[in-house]
Amino acid sequence: MATKHQVAVPQQQRGGIPKGKAKNAAPGPDGKARRALGDIGNLVPARPAVVEGKPLPQISRPITRSFGAQLLANAQAAAAVAIENKKLVDLAVDGQAVRKPRVKETKPKATVKPKPEVVIEISPDSNETAKKKKVNTMSSVLSARSKVACGIAEKVKDPVADIDASDVDDQLAVVDYVEDLYKFYKLHENASRPHDYMDSQVEINEKMRAILGDWLIEVHHKFELTPETLYLTFYIIDRYLSMEHVVRRELQLVGVSSMLIASKYEEIWAPQVEDFICISDRAYSQGQILGMEKSILNRLEWSLTVPTPYVFLVRFIKAAMCDKELEHMVFFFAELGLLQYSMIRYCPSMVAASAVYAARCTLKKTPLWTQTLKHHSGFSEPQLLYVLFFINESSCYITSSILLWADD
Repeated sequence: MATKHQVAVPQQQRGGIPKGKAKNAAPGPDGKARRALGDIGNLVPARPAVVEGKPLPQISRPITRSFGAQLLANAQAAAAVAIENKKLVDLAVDGQAVRKPRVKETKPKATVKPKPEVVIEISPDSNETAKKKKVNTMSSVLSARSKVACGIAEKVKDPVADIDASDVDDQLAVVDYVEDLYKFYKLHENASRPHDYMDSQVEINEKMRAILGDWLIEVHHKFELTPETLYLTFYIIDRYLSMEHVVRRELQLVGVSSMLIASKYEEIWAPQVEDFICISDRAYSQGQILGMEKSILNRLEWSLTVPTPYVFLVRFIKAAMCDKELEHMVFFFAELGLLQYSMIRYCPSMVAASAVYAARCTLKKTPLWTQTLKHHSGFSEPQLLYVLFFINESSCYITSSILLWADD
């Protein structure tokens, strides 16, 4: 190792001039005696006298601040090179010394050994078994039979299914707002519902209304209109009859004008007035139909945005997760409810739920009323039984009429 040489500049004692050299100080380049800075000598490391076999020239100039900073930077660079040389390892390759970087020794990570599994061996001669068998005692059997006899047996709860999960990507399904929409419909379905008006009418009765409704269903099918148009037509008829007295000869005119209004509201291509004139066997003129249309709209104050039973039917059919057969049966019972005048006393949501329940009972679906239907409709099974009586009464009446007509 190279020996460290003292810096040529004499070091100064802390707090004074070095002894014996105060008078014989070396003259500077300007001929004046100068004293070396003691602090610089303490910071700057010793400078080697010989590098690569050549003697270095001695520093004879005074050490200023900038020169001292340069010496300090050179010393730091030399120290960094020395640290790098220590990291190299001398290896002998073919008789020649070769330096390679030293590989850092890494401590092996502590590995956690898994605990050995404890295996319990049971000899075949032992009476102990690994698993205990469930033994039905006499008391447990008797208690289970008594629960079944009393009708309090435990039943598996039917979970509420997410009926909108498949329509998340469909923007027309408005999955984010559909629950709020139907809450709004439930709150406002009674606000514009027609009240009982048949006692106030002089020349018309329930049977005439049923005949008019049957004919309008045929016209709706003939024109291939949407279901929304049919349910809105019946709403307009009942709402207008609950406000105005109508004579017998104008009842069909009210029905034709109501379907014209509903078609203009719901359809993309609504039938023309001439179509309704032809379908009614020219019983009314164009002026009479347009005049009744104007009278109905003025009496209803142009309020046609109402939740009809069809709005709830679509939702409840989706909650029932039914096939095409059940869906057609639901709409059949819903149209039977339109013909029954006694059904106007019930809100549209209850009529729709009763139609779904009647269809499930007819096709013997189990269970008859699920938790999903109860959640989305808001009605329990006992609440729908009374409404179901009127739907079945209408169904029996129409079925008996068809059988009598077939016999004739």
